Amino acid sequence: MQRYKCIISYDGTGFFGYQVQPNKRTVQSVLESVLAKIHKGEPVKVSGSGRTDAGVHAKGQVIHFDSSLSIPEDKWGRALNSLLPEDISVLLVEKADDQFHARFCAVGKEYRYFLYLSSKRDPFQRNYALQYPYKLNLESMQEAAQLFLGTHDFSSFCSAKTEVEDKIRSIKSIDVDLDNEFITFRFIGNGFLYNMVRILVGTLLEVGAGDRKPSDIPRILDERDRRCAGKTAPAHGLYLWKVFY
Repeated sequence: MQRYKCIISYDGTGFFGYQVQPNKRTVQSVLESVLAKIHKGEPVKVSGSGRTDAGVHAKGQVIHFDSSLSIPEDKWGRALNSLLPEDISVLLVEKADDQFHARFCAVGKEYRYFLYLSSKRDPFQRNYALQYPYKLNLESMQEAAQLFLGTHDFSSFCSAKTEVEDKIRSIKSIDVDLDNEFITFRFIGNGFLYNMVRILVGTLLEVGAGDRKPSDIPRILDERDRRCAGKTAPAHGLYLWKVFY
């Protein structure tokens, strides 16, 4: 039995998230269905670096699976992509050690969130960036973003639905960059809680709109109360960009 590590990309628009759900089209269920076909009906379990919600995209999600088939590494990608739907693509397949685990071996992740600054609706961006027609103070958002750096209890920036008890995470860098009509939020950290990036973005947008001050951020962190932070930004602007090992 050989373990394989894969980097995959997907458009989250047509999926009910990554994880298998009964009677729902998910990224994991589609991958496992295709692998079962390749293995002539034998079920194959796929493990991912983490879950993405419905509508969230991935540029560099990492998965692993075990296979008894003797297929060369360079042929695996072709075999999978020939059967996968157009909204999933396998970018890389390589052999991995038996101890490798896509989730538990990860040491960090990068997420990006895209904001489309326009009062005019663009049908080609509607599933891939959040349209935001109001004025924003970029400098205030950049200042506030730096106050999240380091190791903190991010309870205020986590969905109340989470079952995770340890909410301490470390953020290495946050960049907020303007390029023409787009603002890109770039987050790199050792891990992120359920909805954490979207709540961070929602809070930074409230800072940019003048509804909060950068100096409010330490207090919100200290409160450890989801009600103290901003709204959860919509899913479709978020991308799992890269997983670090």
